[in-house]
Amino acid sequence: MDNGTAGGTPGAGTDGAGAPDCERPHIDPAGPYADGPWRNYFLILLDRIPTPIAVCRADGTVLIANPAMATQWGAAPGQLRGRNLLDLFEPRAKAQVDRLIEALRMGRRSRYPVEVRWQDGSDGSAREGELTIDPVGDPSVHPPALLALLRVAESAPAPAPRAPASPVEARILALAAGGATTASIGTALGLTVDGVNYHLTRLARRWRVQGRTALVARAYVLGVLSADSWPPAPA
Repeated sequence: MDNGTAGGTPGAGTDGAGAPDCERPHIDPAGPYADGPWRNYFLILLDRIPTPIAVCRADGTVLIANPAMATQWGAAPGQLRGRNLLDLFEPRAKAQVDRLIEALRMGRRSRYPVEVRWQDGSDGSAREGELTIDPVGDPSVHPPALLALLRVAESAPAPAPRAPASPVEARILALAAGGATTASIGTALGLTVDGVNYHLTRLARRWRVQGRTALVARAYVLGVLSADSWPPAPA
């Protein structure tokens, strides 16, 4: 996967390893299944696999991508052909790419993970995951084709919406709605007068209202207090 950092940027008329086009070995994306009916079976299977997969040249140019991979950009599989993995994905650590480039230059064949991020083509959200790069194909072909499998990291669940009032605040509001004084609210809940006032002041600032009457009205609007209960009670 040549990104121009190893061996320079390939010149016109050369492949990623610097070989003239006329000498470049033909790479069929079906790899060892390129002959006979096996090629069609391979391509059909590739289309049905839910894991995002692409087969690329050693310089990262996409030869074929399955629908699961193309979906990451809201594209059809054929629209990724000819694009480069390094244009599609942003590696989180350049050292991981350099390690892969050096391994390909030395003719090593192993599995190389590259942590990447990209922008989802369907909703524009930032995504993260890991590309697993495997050199594949005939060992006599150098440089080899690359099989890229993408593992998409699960998005963190959205934080639960903050309740408009804590249980203690809801009980204070219920007592206030029933006409209880600050002192009687404190006695009922085991709070000091200052403690009750502290909670009421925090609620007034959070809801941007003034006065106990407005607090109680807001509590009913927000569903903190039950609309069909008397004496007033938390919802």
